[in-house]
Amino acid sequence: MDEAGSRLRRRVSVRKRDRPSPGSGLAAGSAAEPQQEREEEPGAGSRRRRTAEVQPLENGDSEEDMFGDYDSFAENSFLAQVDDVEQQYMQVSERGKRAAGLSTEGLPWESGATAVGSFAASETDEPVRNRSRREDVSAELGILDDVPSSQVLYFENARNSADDLGSQCTEERDWNASSPKTLNEELPPNSIEQHQQTGDSSSKVRSGSEENRRKSLKERLKSAMTGNARAQTPVFSRTKQLKETLLSEEISVAKKTIESSSDDLGPFYSLPSKVRDLYVQFKGIEKLYEWQHTCLTLKSVQERKNLIYSLPTSGGKTLVAEILMLQELLCRRRDVLMILPYAAIVQEKISGLSSFGIELGFFVEEYAGSKGKFPPIKRREKKSLYIATIEKGHSLVNSLIETGRIGSLGLVVVDELHMIGEGSRGAILEMTLAKILYTSKTTQIIGMSATLNNVEDLQEFLQAEYYTSQFRPYSDTLKKMDPDHLVALVTEVVPNYSCLVFCPTKKNCENVAEMICKFLSKEYLKHREKEKHEVIKNLKSISGGNLCPVLKRTIPFGVAYHHSGLTSDERRLLEEAYSTGALCLFTCTSTLAAGVNLPARRVILRAPYVAKEFLKRSQYKQMIGRAGRAGIDSVGESILILQEKDKQQVSELISRPLENCYSHLVQEFTKGIQTLFLSLIGLKIATSLDDICHFMGGTLFGVQQKILLKEKSLREITVEWLRYLTGKGLLQKDAVDKSKEEIEYSFHITKLGRASFKGTIDLAYCDILYRDLKKGLEGLVLESLLHLIYLTTPYDMASQCVPDWMIYFRQFSQLSPAEQNVAALLGVSENFIGKKASGQAIKKKVDKDIVNRLYLSFVLYTLLKETNIWSVSEKFNMPRGYIQSLLTGAASFSSCVLHFCEELEEFWVYRALLVELTKKLTYCVKAELIPLMEVTGVLEGRAKQLYNAGYKSLIHLANANPEVLIRTVDHLSRRQAKQIVSSAKMLLHEKAEALQEEVEELLRPPSDFPSVEASSTEKA
Repeated sequence: MDEAGSRLRRRVSVRKRDRPSPGSGLAAGSAAEPQQEREEEPGAGSRRRRTAEVQPLENGDSEEDMFGDYDSFAENSFLAQVDDVEQQYMQVSERGKRAAGLSTEGLPWESGATAVGSFAASETDEPVRNRSRREDVSAELGILDDVPSSQVLYFENARNSADDLGSQCTEERDWNASSPKTLNEELPPNSIEQHQQTGDSSSKVRSGSEENRRKSLKERLKSAMTGNARAQTPVFSRTKQLKETLLSEEISVAKKTIESSSDDLGPFYSLPSKVRDLYVQFKGIEKLYEWQHTCLTLKSVQERKNLIYSLPTSGGKTLVAEILMLQELLCRRRDVLMILPYAAIVQEKISGLSSFGIELGFFVEEYAGSKGKFPPIKRREKKSLYIATIEKGHSLVNSLIETGRIGSLGLVVVDELHMIGEGSRGAILEMTLAKILYTSKTTQIIGMSATLNNVEDLQEFLQAEYYTSQFRPYSDTLKKMDPDHLVALVTEVVPNYSCLVFCPTKKNCENVAEMICKFLSKEYLKHREKEKHEVIKNLKSISGGNLCPVLKRTIPFGVAYHHSGLTSDERRLLEEAYSTGALCLFTCTSTLAAGVNLPARRVILRAPYVAKEFLKRSQYKQMIGRAGRAGIDSVGESILILQEKDKQQVSELISRPLENCYSHLVQEFTKGIQTLFLSLIGLKIATSLDDICHFMGGTLFGVQQKILLKEKSLREITVEWLRYLTGKGLLQKDAVDKSKEEIEYSFHITKLGRASFKGTIDLAYCDILYRDLKKGLEGLVLESLLHLIYLTTPYDMASQCVPDWMIYFRQFSQLSPAEQNVAALLGVSENFIGKKASGQAIKKKVDKDIVNRLYLSFVLYTLLKETNIWSVSEKFNMPRGYIQSLLTGAASFSSCVLHFCEELEEFWVYRALLVELTKKLTYCVKAELIPLMEVTGVLEGRAKQLYNAGYKSLIHLANANPEVLIRTVDHLSRRQAKQIVSSAKMLLHEKAEALQEEVEELLRPPSDFPSVEASSTEKA
């Protein structure tokens, strides 16, 4: 090993020497080279075996020479092998050439392992000799078997070039005829020295030629290996590559298209052609309307500017928004938030887009009621589409700002943008959009609505472009007829087509449905009779055998009413039957117009009233917009029935412009400007008076302040409400010296303030909630759920409640001692309820809100025990729909109280309790049905059907075959079955992804892990 090591060091030292000058170096190299080659040749094999034991020197930093400042091939086992092969190959080649020369010319050779000369008897004989020499070499030595074919080819090329060089120099080397006739290996050292002295000039030529060749070989090898080292070699799964090639290529094309200024939009509006195929498959949409194409190709859309677009209802606005959302998710790889007005529409949209998410590789997450995680899970690869109600959308944006992730939100889509001017929900929507505008300059906002008038204010607020069209996919005809012709108007379209009759009140809906059925012929009973029988059967099934008597009489005729008095299960079942055509007529209230997508051939307005208020133009446009919905029906008409006294108002209704949209930020102060200031300071978006005023200037309220503010300025309003919040203990004021003469105040949020904005608690009730929770700690009754349910009963619903005192007294008298103890802790006695029930005068003053809230707690408590909404409805004489709204509100408020308690250490005891209570209130079913009800669109009735059919878990549903589901579950359409399976798959993928991220987080070394250097430094 020592001998081999000395040889290695000797070679290194030789190669590290400066390059010799042409004059002196060539002669010296010529004299030294043969001796060196003779020493190294015998040990070539051992050198290859031992090279791995030699420690390689560190590489230099030079990008041009990654092997350092020397040329050692012996420092690498592979390079040593190449070096040896090169030498042996050339030696054998020379032997072949010399043998050929001796046999034909009788001329002597002087050759070493690196000789490059060759003889040629004549030009005609040269190719033959070269070919024979190559064959001889290959036959004699298999030394190239262990090196790459590229290196073999390189040696062949090098030898060929050497042959050419030898052919050209034949005349110059004729002196070799008088040289000794033995090989270099056989000559003694003195012979070599004598020959080198006498043949000095020829030695110079050969030495220079040899060194240039070797230098050229090594330089080229080094260059090739450097390139290989720099090149990245990705490892692909062949199966996955074949499966996803088309989609990934098209997404790549789409990315480049969006990033470039080219007008070429790619396969399908910068999206893969698979998206177009999915729209055909899932929604039957084969071609876009002209206005949709125009809108998608607007310059402002391509440049990602904010956009508001306004069209009549049913013009196909949603499709444009969906394509823009898919562009953001797939091409720009950023998350998207879609804000919708109602939870029912959120669930409908979740069901519709889950199939796209499964096929195209993104998550669809629901943020409605008690559902939604704050902050949202940060995904590793796939992006998320958050579909949220207005309130949940606001909480989501707050959590993203707080965690510094608002920049990950690439697009926000707002449906029904005109709702920004409607009460507290409008104020919340305005706050949400204002925060996005202020904190993220890369987030695009798209607003869509069918009913906008003062759009210039909204444009200025959102810094947006505006696009509008009067496109309708049918002719909109308005007729005024006598109310007595209602049945005739209906029978012109049913049962072959669908019809909606809007009525002023819920009771009127039921009456009109029964009245129409009285005049319909019995022929209507035979139309799709079996399907209507199934509807009745399923209604009974989801209601524990109960069925509304009105529906029992009207459904056989294909008629049903639709209003908030129905449960969610009943509404969904009736909507499905209407969509499939089993039911052909709905009598409904105005809420259906703003809710789910239920189109009709004919829409009839029974009267121009909503309850007792005259119809607004925006409401009127939404109702008639249900006629002939885009992509579903090509014809639609609307009819308004009115009395003589309403003619003038109706004429104005039709001709007048839309109502203006004004900010409610200040008008709804506890849910508006107070909440806004609290969150601005809590999220540290703005903490000083000047910063807050600057932010307010960018809101819709700031845009409209000249119209909305008559007496006070915007700054005065701001100072006034900051003072109020400070006095309430939600904010604290700190003095900051701005200069010697001036002191500026900044604000920070208190613990109570942070808990209030984190829990999205209405600031009108935050101090009451704190007091109730604090009092609850003194004597929390855990023998039953009643006390916890009381603490999570919504305050706003309690204030609107009017108890039935006889029912109240009956329920109170049935309480257990522990439950009566809860009432006593709250200050409500049985004696007080008894006196109220009997109508006696009461001298003792009792808080009305507490009494009402306890009454609603009884309703919820009974519902959780019995889980039968029909029996609870009868027991408390309340509409089923109201009870369900109470349950949904309580589940949502329970989630808010949980977040409130998480921010206050003193309420730690409530945290675990409220997690379970929230789950119970959200689903209100037996425990085995909860996993199924986590799937969007599966309510209690459908969950029972699925459970009884053997689908008992999320995994069962995710792996179900839609065709089998249709056969095993009653009254389930193919579209609904596919949506259920897609939603289950999406939820399962989300859970799997979350677990994978948790595993990776556990296995990832902590960022603050102490390093070796740090430890050694501490010791020193």
